[in-house]
Amino acid sequence: MFGQLPFDLMFLMMLYAAGTVMATIACLYLLLRRGNAFAPDVTPPARLRRWTAVFFAVIALGHLWYLPPVMLTSADAILLSLLIGALLDCLLTVPLAFVILLCMLQDRQRPLWPAWVMMLPTIVGMVYCIVTCSDAILPMVRIYLLLLGIGLIIYMVREVRRYGRWLRDNYVDLEHKEVWQSFLVLAVILLVFSIYASGYGGLAYEYIVQVCGIVMICHLLWRVETLSDLSIRQPLAVNEEENATPENQKNLDEMEVFLQKRCIDTQLYLQHDLTVSQLAQAIGTNRFYLSQYFSAQNMTYNTYINNLRIQHFVSLYHEAAAAGRDLTAQEFARESGYRSYSTFSLAFKQRMGQSVSAWMRDQAR
Repeated sequence: MFGQLPFDLMFLMMLYAAGTVMATIACLYLLLRRGNAFAPDVTPPARLRRWTAVFFAVIALGHLWYLPPVMLTSADAILLSLLIGALLDCLLTVPLAFVILLCMLQDRQRPLWPAWVMMLPTIVGMVYCIVTCSDAILPMVRIYLLLLGIGLIIYMVREVRRYGRWLRDNYVDLEHKEVWQSFLVLAVILLVFSIYASGYGGLAYEYIVQVCGIVMICHLLWRVETLSDLSIRQPLAVNEEENATPENQKNLDEMEVFLQKRCIDTQLYLQHDLTVSQLAQAIGTNRFYLSQYFSAQNMTYNTYINNLRIQHFVSLYHEAAAAGRDLTAQEFARESGYRSYSTFSLAFKQRMGQSVSAWMRDQAR
């Protein structure tokens, strides 16, 4: 039977099979593997991992559902099968994709039920189509899906930007914490979503959907496994007795004195993954008042710590240059508190107005 199928149809079935196998493997990996094969030093959020595994399982089952219509010859049977598949997409695939994007944002735990509420009109419309075995109202369903897609983009852009600001107000080391990559996930989902909602038929449509699906599976699995769980709190390596103070609500002048004494003089800013709450604990205040101090200085916590680290790097460079030692920017960056040289390079350029290599050339003249 398969030998009688046209080559383009066989190729499409191969894409279906590849997507099904990849989604199944990704689902089993997230459910059964305790360690992290992508980034062993990263612990991803358990909630995000579970929902992504469910999403991959739904994708695999959806591929299996859409495969039989290729073999059907009756137009009514094909239509009914496709309508049921579309209902399952509206009921499971699209809401779960939105749920995953919400779970990536860890500034607060957002409710997930709106993902299904927003799909309720399409679910009702698809049920009507199945009961009547007609696609008469599908144009209205597609229009709603397109409008919904635009609304989701606006919402996610706003939330991801807000999340980025929250990160910079609370964390200094942003490796494995930022979610701008979710824009890529959103773009892939939107592409598949838009093509699906347009109602364009033909093999070209199927090819694009399957290729986008495979790309999305690969990227999403990588994104989930390289995103740190921000609910895990690392212990702060400071002397509690030295930092104990009877007053918690220091004024801004006092805040500057305590930052100098317990952050700058002790070089606490070199500690990896130092959060604003930990720094507040170290100087004997709370996160709210420390954040107020940074706001009054027109800077974020991230900017404050990065400025100290860049100053430390500059001091190391000049000391090495004066002693005639080898000048290795990567080594100095690590000694200045950076795990990632790319992160250091970006922070350095923002602080100094030029790249590390250009600055070092200027210093050597």
